[in-house]
Amino acid sequence: MHHSSHSLPPLRIRGRSFLALVLSPKAPLVNWLQSLDEQIKRSSQFFYGKPVILNLELLTGDEEGLEKLYHELLGRNIQIISMEGLPSNPSALKDWPKNFILTGGKNIDNLNPPIDSPAKNQSVPCYITDDPVRSGQSIFFPEGDIIVVNSVASGAEISAGGSIHVYGALRGRAIAGISGQPNARIFTSHMAAELLAIDGYYMTAEEIPEAFNNKSAQVFLKENIITVTNLTKTR
Repeated sequence: MHHSSHSLPPLRIRGRSFLALVLSPKAPLVNWLQSLDEQIKRSSQFFYGKPVILNLELLTGDEEGLEKLYHELLGRNIQIISMEGLPSNPSALKDWPKNFILTGGKNIDNLNPPIDSPAKNQSVPCYITDDPVRSGQSIFFPEGDIIVVNSVASGAEISAGGSIHVYGALRGRAIAGISGQPNARIFTSHMAAELLAIDGYYMTAEEIPEAFNNKSAQVFLKENIITVTNLTKTR
């Protein structure tokens, strides 16, 4: 039976942006996988449900174990959506999925001007919420700071291009500086976070010094190391 085009449903195409994690394996791959396993052991939920882009620009293509790397990552429940930065000798990737190469991606820091030095008379965008951020909720605001005048529950996630201010308890995940802001900070009156991250460097709950458990604290990067101090203490 012939259907006229009038009987077909309209095609709906929408855009959606995700915050994808980028993994950049380096040789020797066996050591890199060990580091990955250590991270998964420290924070089993870190990669859960997150799309991952595999960047291979640090590899030549001749590394031992490269042909098995994709399946090694799948076995760790890492969801690879694409890869970029192909090595000069891609023959080791012949058994990897085809139509899998992403081009034209940009680091988030190329999309937003640095917010720690705004132009004169230009206000820095800020996301403010009076409501608690509940388990399973996420706030993604790459344009600037996030201020929560309440608490962030365990299982919630806040991702900000700039700094994160939580005036209640911070029990979930706080990811600051995602737009390439190493000067971003995280502030909370009640530190109980599952994960802290600034500009791609992170610290899991087990690594947060016990002295700050349920205390007010600020978090910043010092020589690429996540540092937790008292709110009133300066660098």
